[in-house]
Amino acid sequence: MAVVEYDGTDYAGFQIQKNKRTIQGEIERALTKVTQEEIRIVGAGRTDAGVHARGQVIAFRTTWRRSLEELQRALNAVLPRDIAVRELTPAAEDFHPRFGALSREYRYTI
Repeated sequence: MAVVEYDGTDYAGFQIQKNKRTIQGEIERALTKVTQEEIRIVGAGRTDAGVHARGQVIAFRTTWRRSLEELQRALNAVLPRDIAVRELTPAAEDFHPRFGALSREYRYTI
């Protein structure tokens, strides 16, 4: 499980969309580059184009054998500057970030 934050200004939203730059696409690309395995992530929710997040929870499976701190550093080194992994922790096999969320908080600023 990871907690990520991002500035969504230059993205077409969180979820992968064909021929568009998305947060999910960038994170999956970074995970694949760092781990050398094809990884798909699941997010706690989806944000629209231009929307930012400070604590988006994502989950993924990997065979990574080194420390989570090393994985976090490596991901942050290859992710675009407007996306960051803030926390990485092991999760139960059946953890699902969307269905396991106890609460969500949104702030709308105009």
